[in-house]
Amino acid sequence: MRGTTMSRPVFTAHTPDTAPAAARPVMAAVHRKQGHLPTAVALMAESPELLKGFLGANAVFESTDLDPIAREVVVFTVATRNECHLCVAMHTAALSRHDGTAELVEALRAGTELPEPRLAALRRFTLAVLDHRGAVPDEELDAFLAAGWRPRHALDVVLGIGTYTISTFANRLTDAPLDPPLARYAWTPAA
Repeated sequence: MRGTTMSRPVFTAHTPDTAPAAARPVMAAVHRKQGHLPTAVALMAESPELLKGFLGANAVFESTDLDPIAREVVVFTVATRNECHLCVAMHTAALSRHDGTAELVEALRAGTELPEPRLAALRRFTLAVLDHRGAVPDEELDAFLAAGWRPRHALDVVLGIGTYTISTFANRLTDAPLDPPLARYAWTPAA
Protein backbone atom coordinates (compact mmCIF):
# COMPACT_ATOMS: atom_id res chain seq x y z
CA MET A 1 0.00 0.00 0.00
CA ARG A 2 1.28 3.41 -0.91
CA GLY A 3 1.04 6.26 1.56
CA THR A 4 2.82 4.81 4.54
CA THR A 5 6.47 5.28 3.79
CA MET A 6 7.23 7.50 0.83
CA SER A 7 5.54 10.13 -1.28
CA ARG A 8 5.36 9.98 -5.06
CA PRO A 9 8.76 10.91 -6.45
CA VAL A 10 7.33 13.63 -8.71
CA PHE A 11 6.35 15.64 -5.62
CA THR A 12 8.94 17.22 -3.34
CA ALA A 13 8.68 17.26 0.43
CA HIS A 14 10.08 20.75 0.73
CA THR A 15 12.18 22.17 3.49
CA PRO A 16 12.07 25.87 4.31
CA ASP A 17 15.18 26.22 2.11
CA THR A 18 13.75 24.44 -0.95
CA ALA A 19 10.13 25.62 -0.79
CA PRO A 20 8.80 28.34 -3.05
CA ALA A 21 9.28 31.70 -1.34
CA ALA A 22 5.54 32.23 -0.85
CA ALA A 23 5.26 28.96 1.11
CA ARG A 24 8.14 29.60 3.50
CA PRO A 25 6.38 31.85 6.04
CA VAL A 26 3.40 29.49 6.07
CA MET A 27 5.66 26.50 6.69
CA ALA A 28 7.43 28.40 9.48
CA ALA A 29 4.09 29.19 11.13
CA VAL A 30 3.01 25.53 10.98
CA HIS A 31 6.37 24.46 12.42
CA ARG A 32 6.03 26.96 15.29
CA LYS A 33 2.47 25.85 16.04
CA GLN A 34 3.07 22.10 15.83
CA GLY A 35 6.71 21.87 16.88
CA HIS A 36 7.60 20.09 13.63
CA LEU A 37 6.82 20.35 9.92
CA PRO A 38 4.39 17.60 8.87
CA THR A 39 5.40 15.92 5.64
CA ALA A 40 1.94 16.62 4.19
CA VAL A 41 2.56 20.36 4.65
CA ALA A 42 6.03 20.02 3.11
CA LEU A 43 4.43 18.34 0.08
CA MET A 44 1.62 20.90 -0.23
CA ALA A 45 4.25 23.66 -0.17
CA GLU A 46 4.94 22.96 -3.84
CA SER A 47 1.82 25.04 -4.41
CA PRO A 48 1.88 27.90 -1.91
CA GLU A 49 -1.68 28.78 -2.93
CA LEU A 50 -2.92 25.27 -2.14
CA LEU A 51 -1.14 25.31 1.21
CA LYS A 52 -2.47 28.76 2.10
CA GLY A 53 -5.92 27.87 0.82
CA PHE A 54 -6.17 24.72 2.91
CA LEU A 55 -4.77 26.27 6.07
CA GLY A 56 -6.95 29.37 5.65
CA ALA A 57 -10.09 27.32 5.04
CA ASN A 58 -9.20 25.12 8.00
CA ALA A 59 -8.81 28.14 10.29
CA VAL A 60 -12.23 29.39 9.19
CA PHE A 61 -13.76 25.91 9.65
CA GLU A 62 -12.33 25.76 13.17
CA SER A 63 -14.09 29.06 13.95
CA THR A 64 -17.55 27.78 12.97
CA ASP A 65 -20.35 27.15 15.43
CA LEU A 66 -19.58 23.41 15.33
CA ASP A 67 -17.80 22.30 18.50
CA PRO A 68 -14.45 20.48 18.20
CA ILE A 69 -15.98 16.99 18.41
CA ALA A 70 -18.60 17.83 15.76
CA ARG A 71 -15.90 19.23 13.47
CA GLU A 72 -13.95 16.01 13.86
CA VAL A 73 -17.04 14.00 12.89
CA VAL A 74 -17.24 16.00 9.65
CA VAL A 75 -13.51 15.60 9.00
CA PHE A 76 -13.57 11.85 9.69
CA THR A 77 -16.56 11.44 7.40
CA VAL A 78 -14.76 13.15 4.52
CA ALA A 79 -11.44 11.41 5.27
CA THR A 80 -12.88 7.91 5.41
CA ARG A 81 -15.08 8.52 2.36
CA ASN A 82 -12.05 9.75 0.41
CA GLU A 83 -9.84 7.01 1.90
CA CYS A 84 -7.18 9.39 3.15
CA HIS A 85 -5.15 7.27 5.55
CA LEU A 86 -3.18 10.32 6.65
CA CYS A 87 -6.22 12.43 7.59
CA VAL A 88 -7.77 9.53 9.48
CA ALA A 89 -4.55 9.04 11.46
CA MET A 90 -4.11 12.78 12.12
CA HIS A 91 -7.69 13.23 13.21
CA THR A 92 -7.65 10.13 15.38
CA ALA A 93 -4.89 11.89 17.31
CA ALA A 94 -6.86 15.17 17.27
CA LEU A 95 -10.06 13.55 18.49
CA SER A 96 -8.12 11.93 21.31
CA ARG A 97 -6.85 15.40 22.32
CA HIS A 98 -10.46 16.66 22.29
CA ASP A 99 -11.45 13.87 24.69
CA GLY A 100 -13.36 11.89 22.08
CA THR A 101 -14.34 8.55 23.55
CA ALA A 102 -12.65 5.39 22.33
CA GLU A 103 -16.07 4.16 21.21
CA LEU A 104 -16.60 7.29 19.07
CA VAL A 105 -13.12 7.09 17.55
CA GLU A 106 -13.53 3.42 16.67
CA ALA A 107 -16.98 3.97 15.13
CA LEU A 108 -15.68 6.87 13.02
CA ARG A 109 -12.66 4.87 11.84
CA ALA A 110 -14.80 1.80 11.07
CA GLY A 111 -17.72 3.67 9.54
CA THR A 112 -20.17 2.09 11.99
CA GLU A 113 -23.05 3.74 13.85
CA LEU A 114 -21.91 6.48 16.20
CA PRO A 115 -22.75 6.04 19.89
CA GLU A 116 -24.30 9.51 20.28
CA PRO A 117 -27.49 10.12 18.23
CA ARG A 118 -26.82 13.81 17.55
CA LEU A 119 -23.33 13.05 16.19
CA ALA A 120 -24.75 10.14 14.19
CA ALA A 121 -27.20 12.59 12.58
CA LEU A 122 -24.29 14.91 11.78
CA ARG A 123 -22.39 12.12 10.06
CA ARG A 124 -25.48 11.01 8.11
CA PHE A 125 -26.03 14.60 6.99
CA THR A 126 -22.38 15.00 5.96
CA LEU A 127 -22.67 11.83 3.89
CA ALA A 128 -25.91 13.13 2.36
CA VAL A 129 -24.19 16.37 1.33
CA LEU A 130 -21.41 14.34 -0.27
CA ASP A 131 -23.74 11.81 -1.90
CA HIS A 132 -26.11 14.43 -3.31
CA ARG A 133 -23.40 17.00 -4.11
CA GLY A 134 -25.21 19.49 -1.88
CA ALA A 135 -28.74 18.86 -3.17
CA VAL A 136 -29.74 17.09 0.05
CA PRO A 137 -33.33 15.78 -0.02
CA ASP A 138 -35.73 17.57 2.32
CA GLU A 139 -36.23 14.53 4.54
CA GLU A 140 -32.49 14.25 5.17
CA LEU A 141 -32.18 17.95 5.99
CA ASP A 142 -35.27 17.68 8.22
CA ALA A 143 -33.73 14.72 10.09
CA PHE A 144 -30.53 16.72 10.62
CA LEU A 145 -32.45 19.69 12.00
CA ALA A 146 -34.66 17.43 14.14
CA ALA A 147 -31.49 16.12 15.81
CA GLY A 148 -30.87 19.60 17.22
CA TRP A 149 -28.67 21.10 14.51
CA ARG A 150 -29.43 24.50 13.00
CA PRO A 151 -29.41 25.68 9.37
CA ARG A 152 -26.06 27.41 9.91
CA HIS A 153 -24.58 24.02 10.92
CA ALA A 154 -25.65 22.60 7.56
CA LEU A 155 -23.59 25.31 5.87
CA ASP A 156 -20.71 24.75 8.31
CA VAL A 157 -20.72 21.10 7.16
CA VAL A 158 -20.33 22.29 3.56
CA LEU A 159 -17.32 24.37 4.62
CA GLY A 160 -15.79 21.35 6.37
CA ILE A 161 -16.34 19.17 3.33
CA GLY A 162 -14.69 21.72 1.08
CA THR A 163 -11.76 22.18 3.43
CA TYR A 164 -11.08 18.50 3.85
CA THR A 165 -11.64 17.69 0.21
CA ILE A 166 -8.61 19.91 -0.44
CA SER A 167 -6.58 18.07 2.19
CA THR A 168 -7.63 14.52 1.36
CA PHE A 169 -7.19 14.98 -2.38
CA ALA A 170 -3.78 16.65 -1.98
CA ASN A 171 -2.59 13.97 0.44
CA ARG A 172 -3.73 11.20 -1.89
CA LEU A 173 -2.27 12.87 -4.99
CA THR A 174 1.13 13.35 -3.37
CA ASP A 175 0.89 10.02 -1.51
CA ALA A 176 1.77 11.85 1.69
CA PRO A 177 3.24 9.43 4.23
CA LEU A 178 2.42 9.13 7.89
CA ASP A 179 4.90 11.00 10.03
CA PRO A 180 6.38 8.74 12.76
CA PRO A 181 4.28 10.23 15.61
CA LEU A 182 1.13 9.15 13.75
CA ALA A 183 2.21 5.55 13.14
CA ARG A 184 0.19 4.27 16.10
CA TYR A 185 -2.96 5.75 14.50
CA ALA A 186 -2.43 4.11 11.09
CA TRP A 187 -5.65 3.28 9.25
CA THR A 188 -6.51 1.19 6.23
CA PRO A 189 -9.88 1.41 4.50
CA ALA A 190 -12.19 -1.57 4.95
CA ALA A 191 -12.17 -3.85 1.96
